[in-house]
Amino acid sequence: MFNDIGPLELVTLIVLAVLVFGPDKLPKVIQDVTRTIRKIREFSESAKNDIREELGPEFKDFEFEDLNPKTFIRKQLDNEDLGLKEIRNGFDLKKEMAEVTDAVHSRESDTSSASSAGAAGSSGGRIDMTKKPETPDPGDRPPFDADAT
Repeated sequence: MFNDIGPLELVTLIVLAVLVFGPDKLPKVIQDVTRTIRKIREFSESAKNDIREELGPEFKDFEFEDLNPKTFIRKQLDNEDLGLKEIRNGFDLKKEMAEVTDAVHSRESDTSSASSAGAAGSSGGRIDMTKKPETPDPGDRPPFDADAT
């Protein structure tokens, strides 16, 4: 529970507790805190046992730690019945990405050669940015859409 507390932090907490509660009340506060933690653990264990009893015998080996997604996935990946190790080992992401990259590059080279061959008669799907857009006549009205109003 307190695995990440170092010795300096522990000494700091003890000094702070002595300053806040005083040396006379500190033992009683520690007893109250430990009693409260013990009651919370007992309540938690009784709730777990009640849930296991209600789930029935098919969930006799159910662990609440399995509800953590990381633990659940790790446990399922280690399960040999599903054959997930073979699937995971058979999937090579680098190889797949290299194949996709090669396919994209070959497609780009095909389209660039086709557009250069047809460049004499057309623009090859490119927009001429030097050309100014056409301006409508001031007397022309935009089309009227009866459904839009």
